[in-house]
Amino acid sequence: MANAKTKTKSNLHVKFARNIGERILLGEFAPGSLLPNEAAWGKAFGASRTVVREALKTLMAKGLIESRPKIGSRVLPRTMWSILDRDVLEWHHAAVDRHAFIESTQEVRRLVEPGVALLAAHKRTPLQLARMQNALTAMKKAKTTAETVEADVEFHEALMAAANNELLLPFGIIIEKALGNLFDFTTTLHPNPKTAIRLHERILLAVASSDGAGASKAMQALLNDTDELIAKPVRKVKK
Repeated sequence: MANAKTKTKSNLHVKFARNIGERILLGEFAPGSLLPNEAAWGKAFGASRTVVREALKTLMAKGLIESRPKIGSRVLPRTMWSILDRDVLEWHHAAVDRHAFIESTQEVRRLVEPGVALLAAHKRTPLQLARMQNALTAMKKAKTTAETVEADVEFHEALMAAANNELLLPFGIIIEKALGNLFDFTTTLHPNPKTAIRLHERILLAVASSDGAGASKAMQALLNDTDELIAKPVRKVKK
């Protein structure tokens, strides 16, 4: 019973942290503004101050707020937010317009992934290359959108790992969280799924051949294809 109560309490503070976090990211609580006090949150959530306090501590750890005695909890500037934190990235996705989030994700990909592909071509190991091949095989065998997205994300995670650069590790979080949403969006829109497979194959072949320039160029081609898919809904709206 005690373990069950502890688990419930833990789930509650996670739930409340997400609720407040999404509202901060949505702009309901702007940077510099004071949040309601613990008693007010407790009344709003129907929870104890202990649970609310844990939720606020979670937000502090993620750089969203600071708390000071006799002042309360204040929302920190956006520059302080740990936007690459898995939870914050997920809250950000939930709080903003989906298309805007997807476009932001694509902008980051354009800055990072061609260079990642180039590095991977020169630094990948046989095991890392095999991981990419396995992901591509899974993409080809996928029967559902969910299976395709999972394999696609795995391919890009494997490519990132194959770059063998520790400073790129935080971007793995973007691949894990943001690309899953992006690929779910584009997979359902693609008029010819086999095109996406061929574009991934070109990346893999260039990496396998230690062709850095070719791998970067192949990644650019994949990104161009994705750009076209992202732009399609916008064109429809404008008509």
